[in-house]
Amino acid sequence: MEHGSKYIHIWGGVPLKKLVILVAFSMLFCSCARTKNTIDDGQLSIVTTIFAPYDLARQIAGDKAEVTMLLKPGSESHSFEPTPQDIIRIQNCDLFIYVGGESETWVNDILNSMNDAQFKVVRLMDCVEVVEEEIVEGMEEEEKHGENAEYDEHVWTYPVNVKNIVSDITAALCSIDEANMDYYNISFMDYSSKLDELDEAFTGVTDPARIARNVIVFGDRFPFRYFADGYGLNYYAAFPGCSTETEPSAATLKFLIDKVNQEQIPVVFYIELSNHKIADAICEATGAKALQLHCAHNISAEEFENGATYYDIMKANVDSLKEALG
Repeated sequence: MEHGSKYIHIWGGVPLKKLVILVAFSMLFCSCARTKNTIDDGQLSIVTTIFAPYDLARQIAGDKAEVTMLLKPGSESHSFEPTPQDIIRIQNCDLFIYVGGESETWVNDILNSMNDAQFKVVRLMDCVEVVEEEIVEGMEEEEKHGENAEYDEHVWTYPVNVKNIVSDITAALCSIDEANMDYYNISFMDYSSKLDELDEAFTGVTDPARIARNVIVFGDRFPFRYFADGYGLNYYAAFPGCSTETEPSAATLKFLIDKVNQEQIPVVFYIELSNHKIADAICEATGAKALQLHCAHNISAEEFENGATYYDIMKANVDSLKEALG
């Protein structure tokens, strides 16, 4: 969800992330790597980078695959550095699923080094039509590095997009494991119905005829661009979705406080795994209520242990959004 393209640690002139990749490959070639990707009990091996594709993969694959998430629960992606074992997991999997945005530029080095790899790859940003990250009024803007457009990577926050994503995951699984095609296709149809249910719930909550306002405010980063566009919401936030900033300027904080007061906005959102200090400060100044709107980028260790799912997270968001728009 945040930038991962800046290599901070240098060892002997080599960026640490690239050094890790080199070490991992020396381990691969000096060890007895598997010649078959299925694990001992016949399950497929699926590796994902973050929580959203992790949960989507297990909803479609069920007990036909072992799904591994590289990002530990409770961690932020901008600080993630793959270990040699992570790279070996990718090398030995049947299906690798990643997002493909700025926070995962490390993936490119790994995939480019595996030209003869036998595993399938699904890149979430290839599954949907992507949009450029947006800087709205009052938002802190980071200095851009390079001239290339920066696309918003949080494609999974909009349930309609997720239908395209799980369709591509299903197709990949069917091509790998033809014997279980019927199983995967039935899983896809069942899960598509749940996504339709989510879409209907959000459409109802954001119906212009039923809401007092169509504006949401985030005292945090804003990873919901696809969601806001899909449901016709305007938004204001401290930072764009992929920002690495954590402290807003006085001007940004004042702008958000004034916006909440002027439009009598009852809720200020923060995202998961946030310390929500900015949202709390805005609420203290305005009397608004701080609420979490979970983008399912990652979950806490407790949520992971309790079996949290993308569907459950989004269902909870329906109620939070209703409170904010009512």
